[in-house]
Amino acid sequence: MKNIKAIIFDAYGTLFDVNSAAEKCKDKIGDKWEAFANYWRTTQLEYTWLRSLMKRHKDFWQVTEDSLDKSMKVFNIDNSMRNELLDLYKILSPYSEVPEVLKSLKEKKYKLSILSNGTPSLLNELVKSNNLENLFNDIFSIEEVGIYKPDSRVYDMPIKKYKIQNDEVAFLSANTWDVSGGGNYGFNSIWVNRNNNIFDNLDFKPEHQIKNLKELINLI
Repeated sequence: MKNIKAIIFDAYGTLFDVNSAAEKCKDKIGDKWEAFANYWRTTQLEYTWLRSLMKRHKDFWQVTEDSLDKSMKVFNIDNSMRNELLDLYKILSPYSEVPEVLKSLKEKKYKLSILSNGTPSLLNELVKSNNLENLFNDIFSIEEVGIYKPDSRVYDMPIKKYKIQNDEVAFLSANTWDVSGGGNYGFNSIWVNRNNNIFDNLDFKPEHQIKNLKELINLI
């Protein structure tokens, strides 16, 4: 992979473990914690796409609350846990290799950025709580354009800021729909396939897929 000037990461599921909030409460939730976490995440994403199509935008934190409320009802989880789960979502844990990989890439002088559905305040708190704030050049939030991924206006943001070409970006996401969104836009999209999943049929197939971010070092 040549001529890469910027490495741009999705946040949720790529740098940060979206299931870690529920996992920290698994003693209270019980054996269903992982199914609940996956349902919460799926509902959250569905709400972003549906709101974009309906042109009824709510920010990502409001969507996270709405999807949690539905998920707690579906899994019959006591509402007394709501605030605890939301507070934990603000400080999701990074995947173990993330700090080391980011530091290595920073030393190689790449521009490093996050491009995420999250609100600016949510992303800043997430990065700061994990001591990663000095590793990123920019944190791009969809709130700047008011529509969720995979709308092309989201992927436009770093291109306009850095004044570079689409193919000078390496874009990493664990979400297949986001990999396809970035790839169809013209990024060098890399799929972070942590769970040995199957890729979607959305008119794009990534040239590279990796199991974790450590494998990125050998591609760049």
